[in-house]
Amino acid sequence: MTIAQQLAQGVLQLGLALPAGAQQRLLEYLALLQKWNRVYNLTAVREAPRMVSQHLLDCLAAAPHLGAATLLDVGSGAGLPGIPLALALPDSQVTLLDSSHKKAAFLKQAVMELKLRNVEVVCERVEAWKPPAEFEVVISRAFSDLAEFVSLAGRHAAAAGRLEAMKGVHPYEEIARSGHYENLRLPEGLDYREVRSLSVEAQQKLNQHRPETLGQASRISGITPAAISVLLVHLKRRLAGTHSETRSPGVAGRSATKTA
Repeated sequence: MTIAQQLAQGVLQLGLALPAGAQQRLLEYLALLQKWNRVYNLTAVREAPRMVSQHLLDCLAAAPHLGAATLLDVGSGAGLPGIPLALALPDSQVTLLDSSHKKAAFLKQAVMELKLRNVEVVCERVEAWKPPAEFEVVISRAFSDLAEFVSLAGRHAAAAGRLEAMKGVHPYEEIARSGHYENLRLPEGLDYREVRSLSVEAQQKLNQHRPETLGQASRISGITPAAISVLLVHLKRRLAGTHSETRSPGVAGRSATKTA
């Protein structure tokens, strides 16, 4: 089976309807990635068949769940998942963010050669970057653990936006590391619609069930590990704001809603 056949078969199995010419451009992207990999270590996976399955198809699998006008790929690296998603979702404006100048140079070359008019490359650190607008979807693939991803990238999501963390397996260990927050109490009367980066579905379920602790929230059907991480960061910042007010009477602390 050729690489083109493998990709076509995978796209069919995923039930995707890619735009005309997208599969050919995905193969061109793969060839460019292989070429740059000879000089720069952009990805540990170098064999073309594995790159199709572990990079292209893995990223494309997320496309049906990401209907958004604006999408930010944090720690894009070799352009994964941003470039495959940009090819699959031509109506979405995709921003590829990476702090490495070497990787950003590759991304800019890929955007130019593939004629990706819906893609912008930014070479900045996620915690320092100040974009002109927030994003409907902020996504990462192998960027960091859930808590760090939410802490660093959550502020780039719009109020009704979503954080999407692509994980190869269910992040049991990452969730376990936050196990000591099981009994952390959630504020009474908290309107979850004000918690930035929670999906609308999560906001509705949390407002409906009104959990008393973070542990109770995690056991609500449909509340994902990413949503729990969003809540954890929100609570930490809310607590930090309270402490700030206590230490500095007369100086207003920052709103938890604005900083979460």
